[in-house]
Amino acid sequence: MTQTVRWVGFALVAWLIGLLGCDRPWNDPYTDEAPEEVVLYSSFAEQPKTLDPAKSYSSNEYQFLGQIYEPPLQYHYLLRPYTLEPLTAAQMPRVDSLIQDGQRINRYTIRIRPGIQFQPHPALAKDSQGRYVYHQLTEADLIQHGINELADFSQQGTRELTAADYVYQIKRLAHPQVQSPILGLMSDYIVGLADFAKQLNNLYRQQQTAENPSPFIDLRQYSLAGVRVLDRYTYQIDIQGQYPQFLYWLAMPFFAPMPWEADWFESQPGMLDNNLTLDWYPLGTGPMYMVENNPNRAIVLEKNPYYHSDYYPSAGTLQDAQTGLLEDAGRRLPMIDKIEFILEKEAIPRWNKFLQGYYDSSGIGSDSFDQAITLDVQGEPMLTPAMQAKGIQLYTEVEPSIFYLGFNMLDDVVGGNSERARKLRQAISILLDYEEFVSIFFNGRGVPAFSPIPPGILGYQTGEQGINPYVYDWQDGRAKRKSLEEAKQLLAQAGYPNGRDVNTGNSLILNYDTPIGSGPDDKARFDWLRKQFAAVGIQLNIRATQYNRFQQKMRTGNAQLFSWGWHADYPDPENFLFLLYGPNSKVQFGGENAANYQNSTYDRLFEQMRNMPDSPQRLAVIEQMLDIVQRDAPWVWGFHPQTFTLAHQWNRVIKPNAIGANMAKYARLDPILREQKRSAWNQPIIWPLFVLVGLLLVIGLPVVIQYWRQEYRPRHRNQS
Repeated sequence: MTQTVRWVGFALVAWLIGLLGCDRPWNDPYTDEAPEEVVLYSSFAEQPKTLDPAKSYSSNEYQFLGQIYEPPLQYHYLLRPYTLEPLTAAQMPRVDSLIQDGQRINRYTIRIRPGIQFQPHPALAKDSQGRYVYHQLTEADLIQHGINELADFSQQGTRELTAADYVYQIKRLAHPQVQSPILGLMSDYIVGLADFAKQLNNLYRQQQTAENPSPFIDLRQYSLAGVRVLDRYTYQIDIQGQYPQFLYWLAMPFFAPMPWEADWFESQPGMLDNNLTLDWYPLGTGPMYMVENNPNRAIVLEKNPYYHSDYYPSAGTLQDAQTGLLEDAGRRLPMIDKIEFILEKEAIPRWNKFLQGYYDSSGIGSDSFDQAITLDVQGEPMLTPAMQAKGIQLYTEVEPSIFYLGFNMLDDVVGGNSERARKLRQAISILLDYEEFVSIFFNGRGVPAFSPIPPGILGYQTGEQGINPYVYDWQDGRAKRKSLEEAKQLLAQAGYPNGRDVNTGNSLILNYDTPIGSGPDDKARFDWLRKQFAAVGIQLNIRATQYNRFQQKMRTGNAQLFSWGWHADYPDPENFLFLLYGPNSKVQFGGENAANYQNSTYDRLFEQMRNMPDSPQRLAVIEQMLDIVQRDAPWVWGFHPQTFTLAHQWNRVIKPNAIGANMAKYARLDPILREQKRSAWNQPIIWPLFVLVGLLLVIGLPVVIQYWRQEYRPRHRNQS
């Protein structure tokens, strides 16, 4: 007993000494952090479904792909409006127009820079005789050598990037097993791609009937009519007709290079069962490469040891210079050694870790908005004193996106081109106060939309010239939504005075179709919508259904009112104006024109505008198109969301970029300052431990004394 008490006492004292002597915060989740490494800490909320650049079309996956893969072009980090520039390309592609087989072809000639190397990967490892080490694997080999992840391969290799790697990736878009989401669109433009897809589909079916079927098709052996290699560093792509927006696609991972060795490597037996595929382990030429993919814990990228010469830009705006964004001009990229993406499914733990300094930047959720943001006297957002005291910086940007309420133009009540239906839609456009909606449900993070085109895209104009005159007036130097009385007047002119049908006397009932949601604000949003319509006497019926059922309603034209959104694939007005182009009707053609809007003049102008280069002439055509859709009101234009990003003081000045995906290479951190702030913000409160030890002593000491007395008291002998 005495020995036990003694050891317990020693253990308590040692524990306290150990805690007091620890030189890191007790709650530090990065206990294995190497002091010499510059690590960027971020997070992800859901497991990426695929990291194959021919398949992925999701923003949560692009945060990884953008750092790993390099298409020939990229967006300039600083310049706005968004501007394309060469990445691996030696210069911007040369575009030649020619006639081929009686059709106009635009030929893109792309020359890449020599000397660019792929990231280290087992698929590229060779032995001393130049033979690939891991190209003849069997499932038994994987089991025998205990290979379960990419890091289990003992050898890695690299080789130079060539033009053939870009051509190989374009061919992969047509592979039936890849199922690229852009195959249909690109088949309309890349010469021969549709026929090539049919050829590969037949080959694949034949292979699957063989005795030992394999998913691998050596795409080097098959020619694609509109895509060819000219020499080691030059390739060409033929585009049918005029499609200037194709340049933007050349800045997306779909057109990043893919070595044939990676395709072969992942098709070997047992690879799929161990997730040793491009879905799981990408292979590119970018500044970072994947070293760990554990989607239940963390995804880790490290600096590519073979990364080519790449430098921080020296061109920027005066504001960029004033805010310090040009201080790193000319520095070699990337300026970090590693990125750790930690799984955070819940917003609150992520926010708390940011405040503790364990994440370098953060968005702002609704639950934490009031803790982070307040409004100045002009109503502009600013950081709260608590955030300012931590040296946190706020960066905002209006996204190239739009959220809107749409009318089904095929509907008998709200649709059609009659003056009655048009005035009804205009009245609803006025009564739906999206300024109030953004204030209530988005903490003011958004700007009202006057048309489909968001800020930063050609066609968006500020000031009086840019407002929607059917919904807003220009008063005292700003846009002011028209009054509810004006909405009621339009409603009466449409045949619904006070919200009642002038012919039947019945209340006007409109149906709002929406998927069943699970968010805490869903009921509040529905109540807000009902209240807006009720203000003019219209009854709004919420028809919430399962998502698949909602999608079916949209495809068949059985919805009446609905909410929809769109985020730019690329920063061109065509990418928004096509959402109202008649031949893109969702019901008739399965396109993205969810409102099924059709106006022959608008369609004609769209066909004229979409192939024009940016110019005053193109802007004039866009203005005509906007006048038409503002009058017809197929949408209640809604709002453009605004992103708020917080960054700690050790995280250098940031330029938000909602289009480019390869932004991590521009990050610069001060890890010494970060460590100092983490230690200061995470000092342990240890006095309760001493209180606890004291209580244990007070409670246990009498027991120990009593035991000692019984064990060691003097023994008296009987006297004779």
